[in-house]
Amino acid sequence: MADPLRTGGSASPEDGTGPGSSQPEAVPAEAFGAGEAEPQLERRFERALGLSRIVVIVPVIVLLLAAISSFVYGTDVFIRSVARVVKDPALSSHNLGFLLLLTDLFLVGATLMIAAFGFYDLFINDARASSLRLPAWLRMRDLNDLKARVISMIILVAAVSFADVAVESGGGLNTLYLGGAVALVIAALTAFLHFSR
Repeated sequence: MADPLRTGGSASPEDGTGPGSSQPEAVPAEAFGAGEAEPQLERRFERALGLSRIVVIVPVIVLLLAAISSFVYGTDVFIRSVARVVKDPALSSHNLGFLLLLTDLFLVGATLMIAAFGFYDLFINDARASSLRLPAWLRMRDLNDLKARVISMIILVAAVSFADVAVESGGGLNTLYLGGAVALVIAALTAFLHFSR
């Protein structure tokens, strides 16, 4: 009877090809290629998704331009109206309304600028590597911070706008109705801010 070790009829445990061998079987090279392609595609998609944040620069620029326009318009109203105020310096409802209108315009500009800084800070700015230095009250950690600041400014603008209308109209039932509506809106926004935190 022939010796299997001499004739090569069965594999030896030492050569790693026998049934009792602990070495893994050979994997085709194509399997590695397919496994690496999926993570590579995923990484590229995630990179493109991350770069899509740059699109937010469009509303940031638009909001900044709108804020500058509001400031310029307020300055223009002031320059054109100051001569009229100098001619009639008496404390009248028209002069008070003029001052309230200026306040309203500048508050609107400030609100737009706060929104622009908020969008930039949340979506684009990298606080660790950025040279942009903002005051602590203008830093936005999340959308709730942006929402709170913008809504607070809207409440202030609504109150000033109502005061302007009340001064110009001189009172009356319509002014009372408008005041009630403004108060209702302010109460709703305040409750929204309080309960959404």
